[in-house]
Amino acid sequence: MCAICGWQNLKQDLSEKQDTFREMLDLMSCRGKDNTGLHFEENIMLGHKRLAIIDLNNGNQPMYYKDYIIVYNGELYNTEDIKNELKEKEYTFNTTSDTEVILKGYAEFKEKILDKMEGIFAFVVYDKKTKELFLARDRFGIKPLYYCKKGEGFVFASMIRAILKSEIVKPYLSKKALGEILALGPSKKLGSGVFTGIDELRAAHYMKVKNGEIEIKRYWNVETKECKDTFDEAKEKVKELLTDSIKRQMVSDVPIATLLSGGLDSSLITAVVANNKEDKLTTYSIDYEENDKYFKKTDFTVSLDEHYIDIMSKTFNTKHKYKVITQDDVVKYLKESLYARDYPGMTDIESSLLWFSKEIAKDYKVILSGECADEFFGGYPWFYRKELNDRELFPWINNLEYRQSLLNENLQNEINLREIVEEEYKNTINELEEADRDKKDKRLFYINMTHFMQCLLDRKDRMTMYATLEARVPFADTKLVEYLWNLPFEYKYSHDTEKYLLREAFDGVIPDEVLHRKKNPYPKTHHPKFKEEVSKLLKERLENKNSKMYKIFNVGEINRLLDTNDENDVLPWYGQLMTKPQLIAYLYEFDVWLEEYGIEIEGIE
Repeated sequence: MCAICGWQNLKQDLSEKQDTFREMLDLMSCRGKDNTGLHFEENIMLGHKRLAIIDLNNGNQPMYYKDYIIVYNGELYNTEDIKNELKEKEYTFNTTSDTEVILKGYAEFKEKILDKMEGIFAFVVYDKKTKELFLARDRFGIKPLYYCKKGEGFVFASMIRAILKSEIVKPYLSKKALGEILALGPSKKLGSGVFTGIDELRAAHYMKVKNGEIEIKRYWNVETKECKDTFDEAKEKVKELLTDSIKRQMVSDVPIATLLSGGLDSSLITAVVANNKEDKLTTYSIDYEENDKYFKKTDFTVSLDEHYIDIMSKTFNTKHKYKVITQDDVVKYLKESLYARDYPGMTDIESSLLWFSKEIAKDYKVILSGECADEFFGGYPWFYRKELNDRELFPWINNLEYRQSLLNENLQNEINLREIVEEEYKNTINELEEADRDKKDKRLFYINMTHFMQCLLDRKDRMTMYATLEARVPFADTKLVEYLWNLPFEYKYSHDTEKYLLREAFDGVIPDEVLHRKKNPYPKTHHPKFKEEVSKLLKERLENKNSKMYKIFNVGEINRLLDTNDENDVLPWYGQLMTKPQLIAYLYEFDVWLEEYGIEIEGIE
């Protein structure tokens, strides 16, 4: 895992920008502290911060081959397959690094190399002869890549803040961009880099930049094909594909660990890793101080984790490390998690993950994690609960009227949050084949993959990499996802059981009590102290009458939010976990973001 950065201007000598470029790269040092690599020419600068996982001694970047130079962030899980194909074409290799395989693969196949790659990646290849830049991102958007084209200048980086540091673009929000953040947040519009002039290369897309012109194409999407597999055949296929994905993602020249919540997804990964690892596996879990005391069972969060973790750890003889975060640290890390994401996020769910990642990173560089199972196996309640399943638009955004009411009177007349969500939803659905657009299960699968899952993957990458920790997600495997896309939804949800197919596929692999445990989301804090502390922070921020919050929000409604004790007077802000305390924390993060990033907003002084 790494950070990458580049700056090209064919009409300007960039020599005088080298110090600025170094500062841009240094802003991303958290993503890779093992090596810094730089390449400078008159019209191009390339930079790399490395977290060494494969070929620790020979994999530094930028890496060179003939006229090509690569900077790459990620891991390739089928390195040997591609390497062997290249060897048949008489390529030789000087390292065991996947970077060299991608670089020479690009030299041979150009953009077609992407069809062969299975992994998590964002990489850029520069052709010294043609001056062309080629940028690409993995199929599921696990690794980030932002860019800005302004005049003759083109800048790309792994973090938004690094692009802002170039000063070719300012932290400016149009009213529509502000509306997109408030309507969709903490997720965002596909391809948005949040600020005007900054974009994100979307998952499964590549870009060519030549002579100042940009060309962007999609190289992969789910494709509908007839599948006649019986349920029993599907069970065997799913078990084979997922097991293969987990085993391939164990590749590493440094020790690996797994996250273990005691839920189905992390337990399956842990079981496969433990069974295929020569030495004892270390597993990690997180909980919050006094969560057992204040835990309240809900339709979504039905049980605490410790009992199920103990079962798994004993069954597979893992060295388990329980990490318990204090309420003070949950609050303390809110600001740092904001910097990690570069825009307001999932509050305690992110601050705790950042703290947790730093704890793990004291001993490990690589973890395997269970994200993406719910999106592909129908695990979320909106896949099967009628009151959620029947909702229009994105079913995890369930309070647009309340979001609209938080805007001040002037902006309520200028920004229509529902229209923004409707536009994003329509544009997303229109990416499907026409025959699939009227199929509810296909629509739900697709919007979960492109939006909800992307938000969680952003969270995972930004928080772990801010702690210099690489997270791998075996459920996001191309062959597995392509197969699941074409299976009937009735296979995935049956007998009133979410992820029924996944459970049946791994029957006998993990203990029954864990196999049949009802889905629980990532743990959040239930302690009243969290709401008390974030309420204090937000009240302190609002004491500054010059805050832009007064020009954006209905502060009277925010004060009502702060002064009422009813925890259920606001529907979850996002998904299942962001309830009233998290909304207060989100608004606190929003004000910090506006001030500390020096954000200008269209029409607001």
